[in-house]
Amino acid sequence: MIARLRQHLASPALASRLARLAAGAPAAAPVSLCLPLGAGERDWLELLAADVPFHYQAAAARGDFRLGIGQVFCLDSSGQHRFAALDNALAGLCRVWRHEGEAVAFAGFAFAPDDDGAFPNARLTLPAITLLSRGGQCAAILSIPAGRINEAAAEWRRWLDCLPQRPDFALPPLLPPPPDMLARRAFLARCERALAAIASGRVDKLVLSRERRLLAAAAIPPAAVLARLLAQQPESRVFACGNGRQTFLGATPERLVRLAAGQIDADALAGTAWPGSPELTGSKNRHEQSLVVRAICQALAPLAAAAPQAAAATAHASGQLTHLRSRVTAPALPDTRLFDLVRALHPTPAVGGYPGPAALAWLTAHGERRSAWYSGGVGCIEQNGDGEFSVALRSALLVGSTAVLQAGAGIVAASRADDELAETEAKFGTMLAALSADPASAIAAAS
Repeated sequence: MIARLRQHLASPALASRLARLAAGAPAAAPVSLCLPLGAGERDWLELLAADVPFHYQAAAARGDFRLGIGQVFCLDSSGQHRFAALDNALAGLCRVWRHEGEAVAFAGFAFAPDDDGAFPNARLTLPAITLLSRGGQCAAILSIPAGRINEAAAEWRRWLDCLPQRPDFALPPLLPPPPDMLARRAFLARCERALAAIASGRVDKLVLSRERRLLAAAAIPPAAVLARLLAQQPESRVFACGNGRQTFLGATPERLVRLAAGQIDADALAGTAWPGSPELTGSKNRHEQSLVVRAICQALAPLAAAAPQAAAATAHASGQLTHLRSRVTAPALPDTRLFDLVRALHPTPAVGGYPGPAALAWLTAHGERRSAWYSGGVGCIEQNGDGEFSVALRSALLVGSTAVLQAGAGIVAASRADDELAETEAKFGTMLAALSADPASAIAAAS
């Protein structure tokens, strides 16, 4: 299909189509063409290069795969008004965006507004090339600023020339990790402090995270990890973002919010069970999930044309884990925008705690730190403002031969510290299984 795309780039009609789209547009205005590439389902992973900036989103069960390569527009933001900044940038982009057919942008953000590290705190990106596979049809979206349309074909060819000639799906073995007994004890102590805060009545729930650092015998190819996540987690949203040096990737079972044709959809997901754990339908898990439902409905109400409706909680499988999940839906007010919904919902009690302000204050005071965009969000946004964000869970930050994993657990009054530690270990299992062609060996090597 890349050969088909190169044929499009060589067509004399391409320049005239770009000129028509760009006529009268400001030089910085993006111009996007959507070109058909033919029938078929492609995950595009053989084209993923770790040393080229990219965004990746996939829902394997729905046959929806998107790979964005390079960038022609990028805005970074941080602080308390980061979502407003991204929303203003998106609105400005959409006002001048000239497109023929579909066009999409990618976005991601960290858990806390002041977290900075491997990736910008919050970023909105329009890739130079976006490859789509959906409903058995493939297409490419080519984007360029209006002032550079004369160099467009050459620039797109340069991005294509950066793609790997031979895909790398071989994972190196994981090296035995150093002992982490001190880190485990520190997490257990934090759990006890959280339980004391809950017993005092200051908060009802706190979400604590812990980190695990693994080293492989050689550089870890992101495409290989993503391929295993797609196979192991077909019902999850598989995602990745690479900056040319580091890759943040994962497979999340949790939608933060979707806005489509005036309809709001969100997930209220909490409570976790795994082989050997207490049952999912126990009172502790049901209480934890009810807090998330309540908070999401309250957050969405000012942006909805009718009261948000929460479906009954059902078990939702995600690999070896199972969660309680309720779908929350509502019709949006006419002027509700996607980033309005993100700002209202994030962080939900599933990743922060409840009540939100008190929980976040406690986490900040007790040194909660999360790497990259873990427990923040990743999403795609269409040119009409519709789009979807997922909570960035079950993730890892890859830097050469190092993988930094993070996992969290929700602490409520009925929690036991040992059980919460075991929950984080079970959640690490998603990425551990994806870091090796032999999942059992991967988990054993990191234990």
